[in-house]
Amino acid sequence: MKFLFFIFFTLSSLQVFAQHENHITKKDGTAIPKSPRIVVMENVGSNHVHIDYSSPSVRGRNIWNGLVAFGQVWATGAHKATWIEFSEDVKINSQLVPKGKYGFFTIPDKKKWTIIISKDWDMHLADDYNIENDLIRLKVNPQKNKTIAETLIYKVKSLNDKKGQVIMSWEYLTISLDFENCMSSN
Repeated sequence: MKFLFFIFFTLSSLQVFAQHENHITKKDGTAIPKSPRIVVMENVGSNHVHIDYSSPSVRGRNIWNGLVAFGQVWATGAHKATWIEFSEDVKINSQLVPKGKYGFFTIPDKKKWTIIISKDWDMHLADDYNIENDLIRLKVNPQKNKTIAETLIYKVKSLNDKKGQVIMSWEYLTISLDFENCMSSN
């Protein structure tokens, strides 16, 4: 009987731990997600750019080619895939991206990263990623930061009314993606 109680107690404890492994518990008992969902929005001219992502923290971990593998598609955030939405058509690397919502994925590597804009945006991490749905694939050079970005951060930077950048920083690296608003024919 004691053995059955021990097994029951052990399994119950594991279930409680599993329910809270993605949260930090404050002293008052409330849970804070370790990778909170963040929304970033900015207007570049009349184009409303919206990014939705989960922001993991470094928390002393080895990030590049550790937590995030080199050479593999990454959701460029935690939990659900990161998505970006443009309210107007844009050009990225001279390619037309119609207004709409897209998955923002990357393939990190030591010297070059691949940024992917995918027609698929609603998935857990990159579990259902399919290369056939890529709209844009673009190689970029990661920039080394002098200070640490403890949490993953996205920014949309308006360079002028027509041009903007999507900037992602985490740990000691930053990547950016330039885009240009397409002129409407009104």
